[in-house]
Amino acid sequence: MSDNRVKLPNGMELVFAPGCFDTFEGTQEELDDLVKEITESFISGEALTEATSIEDMSDEEIAEILGQMDDDDTSVRTLQ
Repeated sequence: MSDNRVKLPNGMELVFAPGCFDTFEGTQEELDDLVKEITESFISGEALTEATSIEDMSDEEIAEILGQMDDDDTSVRTLQ
């Protein structure tokens, strides 16, 4: 992915942080499709309307998510 910034119609900007897909396991085509799907969900507003606020989550749910993030393998993979 060469361009990590997408300007949205509402004036907001969607930014994919460097390395955010380093643990993605799939082809370049699959990654491109994923980025497109994420981008389209923000353009349509679906990402924001379907999001769960951290304020609506229990301490256990937050701890589980943080634990999953901590457990993720952060080694760099080469896309096929």
